[in-house]
Amino acid sequence: MQGKPMRHLSRLTLALACLATPLAQGADARLAARDASWNELRQRSDVAALDKLIDPGFVLVHSDGRVQYKADYLADLATRSRVNGQIENRNVVIREYGKLAVVNGTSVQSGVSNGKPWNGRFRFTRVWTQRDGEWVLVSSHSSRVADDR
Repeated sequence: MQGKPMRHLSRLTLALACLATPLAQGADARLAARDASWNELRQRSDVAALDKLIDPGFVLVHSDGRVQYKADYLADLATRSRVNGQIENRNVVIREYGKLAVVNGTSVQSGVSNGKPWNGRFRFTRVWTQRDGEWVLVSSHSSRVADDR
């Protein structure tokens, strides 16, 4: 009996791998623009525009492991307890999988959180999905990159 579930799992894995092949053409220009706007809107603390860009179930995992959801993150920006300064993305790669897209890259950032300045270089992963023909951000994760020595 154990063999049968494993065969189903293997078939499912193969099917998902086939679906996860990036599209041969370049990334959707609308997606690339929306992804770039994520940083621009955060720098301006444009909560109203971010509210439209971010999915209601949005999850943000910070480089220190903290997890925030949409309402908490937007509240931080609205109260200016978090202010994003410089945000410069590098080596951005966008892979689309139908109505899902994954964006990876490196980001150099600085800002102030709760009165404390911070800065660093981070690797990021953002996950986007299409809802009603628009790309919306469902998740963002960053990891601090150790200083080059």
